[in-house]
Order: sequence, then structure tokens, then C-alpha cells
Amino acid sequence: MMKLVILDRDGVINHDSDAFIKSPEEWLPITGSLEAIARLNQAGYHVIVASNQSGIARGLFDHVTLDAIHAKLHAMAESVGARIDNILFCPHGPDDACLCRKPKSGMFQQIAQTYGESLAGVPAVGDSLRDLQAGVAEGCTPYLVLTGKGKTTQAKGGLPPHTVVCADLAEAVDHILAMQPA
Repeated sequence: MMKLVILDRDGVINHDSDAFIKSPEEWLPITGSLEAIARLNQAGYHVIVASNQSGIARGLFDHVTLDAIHAKLHAMAESVGARIDNILFCPHGPDDACLCRKPKSGMFQQIAQTYGESLAGVPAVGDSLRDLQAGVAEGCTPYLVLTGKGKTTQAKGGLPPHTVVCADLAEAVDHILAMQPA
């Protein structure tokens, strides 16, 4: 069985912005997040990003710019020995009635199909309720990080049962690695 971890991007790996991350220059990693991904890779995990990117539908940036942002993510990850195996994103807006925009689980279904794996028990790390709901719908174990919108999400309550709450991605990775079978 393949070891997978699914991460949201904005607010988990990089600093988030209410005005959206619209350029590579605005994409700044949260301290320790890329190193945490490297630790997952060293433990044999495949790291997949599943991210809502409605800024495309809103006309704030285009696919070329998003590709450039993700090129920066990959380059900065590689510079600390980390690897992102796949990045899935939903380019739709909140009113587009797509199946991929979290809290719907279309991106998670696509991950299961791509890798031929059940997502039962796969850690899904996010900073918003919709990240956790999308993962839980496919059987993932929800991890809420208190970076990005995480503190607001925690304060609102209503988290899925058995959500693991962590200060940041580095602490979530500590927990994931401690939980893996010897």
C-alpha cells in the first residue's frame, strides 16, 4: 500500500492572503513547512497538494501564473530535499457547481483513482473546515493546522470527529510519523 499525505496549499504550506496568492512573489512558505514535507518524503510518503484556486475563476490570475507559483513551490521544496508528487487544483468559483471545489471531494476522488488507492486513513491536512470535510468524505484522517485560517476554523467549531489539531504542518508531520506502523 502506498503511503500518501494530502495537503492543502494556502495556509498550510505557504502564508495565505485574504486577497489571494496571485503571483510567485506573493507565495512565501510558512517556516518549517517545506522541511516537514522533506521528512514525510524521507519516511516514504508521497505528498499530494489539493487546493481550491478560485482566483482563476475570479480573474485574479491565470493558469500560466498558477504554473509559475507551483514552479516556485517545487523549486523551494527541492532546495530543502522535499518533493511534492502531485498538485491538483480546482480553478472554479464558489458558484460554479463543480465537483472538485472543496468541501466537495472530487480532487480526493481523483487522487484515489490516480494512485489506485483507498484514501481510508490517509492524513489530510488543512486550515479550513472545507479542507477537512473533503478529505473525511473519502475516509481521510483530518488534521487541522492553526496556521492560515486554522485558528478561526478551530474557534468556529464543528470539526469532523477525531480531527487532530496541530500548531503547524511541522507538528502535524511529527504526529503522522509517530502514528505510522513500525
